[in-house]
Amino acid sequence: MTQLSLVGIGSGNPDHLTLQAIKTLEGADVILLPRKGDEKTELADLRRMIASELLTTTPKIVEFDYPVRDANTPKYLDGVNTWHDALAAIWQDLIATHVPENGSVALMVWGDPSLYDSTLRIADRLIARGIELNVQVIPGITSLQMLTAAHAIPLNTLGGAVQITTGRKLRDAGWPADTPTVAVMLDGECSFQSLDPGGIHIWWGGYVGMEQQILIEGPLAEASTKIVKARADARASNGWIMDIYLLRKSA
Repeated sequence: MTQLSLVGIGSGNPDHLTLQAIKTLEGADVILLPRKGDEKTELADLRRMIASELLTTTPKIVEFDYPVRDANTPKYLDGVNTWHDALAAIWQDLIATHVPENGSVALMVWGDPSLYDSTLRIADRLIARGIELNVQVIPGITSLQMLTAAHAIPLNTLGGAVQITTGRKLRDAGWPADTPTVAVMLDGECSFQSLDPGGIHIWWGGYVGMEQQILIEGPLAEASTKIVKARADARASNGWIMDIYLLRKSA
């Protein structure tokens, strides 16, 4: 049986890796390293840096090109499922080609494998194809933790609920009922603009935990245009951006 370790690495900041993450990567026979196109070479470089500078052993590094999701698929989930199938086929081929029998393979996962990440779903697809895998998850610091730490705020109000959602859901469904705090991930369209800003405070972060971290917070009515501009400028400068934000209604 092949050991598949999905290792959360936070934002790629070396200070954010746990000892468990480092030991697991060091013990792998093979580390699969995705390349996500020219615009995101920095993400691959961070993973290469972790492998070359932080590990005391030298597992075999196998790089592969990440397939691109077809954003024009009429139904969003259909496009995602097709994309995941393509990723599973790539993983299956790489494991068969490069991992020894009963060996171990690891992937470095941005943030944590359990929070708005699909690596566990890809692993399930491999198992469904009949590949014998023992899946191990090594938790990492999430972007949500890095956001609240950077702004020095608690995630929740006193005894209050928190909903973690996506920009798409926020645009389509609006503010969740009976929830004072909403954390929004995977939002490329600044979906907070779809809300009535009255009584809402926002804490936004781009590249949280990284050297180029950008933080903006304030009443949504005042901060919205600042965030939209800062996000556009950062994306134009770096070629990519990862951001996250927390919204909270006043009592």
